[in-house]
Amino acid sequence: MSEREQTIDNLDTCWTSVVNFLGDLDGQQWNTQSLCPEWNIKGVASHMVSVEQVLSNWMPSGLDTPPPFQDVEGYVRAAMSMPEDDLVAHMQSVFDVRRANLAETTDEDFGAASITPVGPATYGRFMAIREFDFWMHERDCRIPVGMETDNGGPTAEMALNEVHLSIGYIAGKKIGLTEGQSIHFDITGAVNRDIYVAVEGRATEKEALSNPTVTLHCDSMAFMNQACGRIDPEVPIADGQISWSGDQALGAHAARNMRFTM
Repeated sequence: MSEREQTIDNLDTCWTSVVNFLGDLDGQQWNTQSLCPEWNIKGVASHMVSVEQVLSNWMPSGLDTPPPFQDVEGYVRAAMSMPEDDLVAHMQSVFDVRRANLAETTDEDFGAASITPVGPATYGRFMAIREFDFWMHERDCRIPVGMETDNGGPTAEMALNEVHLSIGYIAGKKIGLTEGQSIHFDITGAVNRDIYVAVEGRATEKEALSNPTVTLHCDSMAFMNQACGRIDPEVPIADGQISWSGDQALGAHAARNMRFTM
């Protein structure tokens, strides 16, 4: 499966999962505070679908042709005013348009230069970021209402990739590793991954480290929640979902300072 095919498949899976989840909520649950401080569950849903509306029937023709993000605010207001059943149907309709859009793309389209939420990149990277957004936002809503979800598989791997791409920034700027220090992110659970970063002038990912300054042992969902600033780090630390070995002071600091996005 090509990178384009995998991204499209993962987006399709995320869209289906979100619609199914929201369709099962009762009226009061829509008002539940999500893990995003500014939004309840209906607010998260409105945000997700409105961005996809902006992306519908749009393709970049260069870095000077961004999607019409100025329309997002109006789309969000309209979505928030809908009865919940109508909002779910609206989401299904918008996602079907996006499915049709993506079905017509080529590998060359995914390699085309595009403005993205992380700056100039490619249309394919933009779509990977959208997958990350949907995967994370569904959990932002499921966790507060106590609905379990599968946090593994290809969709989880792709979502984790977005954090992985910023691991040097997380280690160097957020955790604040200094010259000569290194860290091993020992990620286990629904997703297993070993990530190594050492500071040699700057924080840089390494293939392996024989003796890292500190090893942070993280459940994969706990790692994602901390990197995305979702949950007070004291909660997963107390639950044993995040622990550390090696330099104890650095480990305690690292466990509490991974947030790089929200």
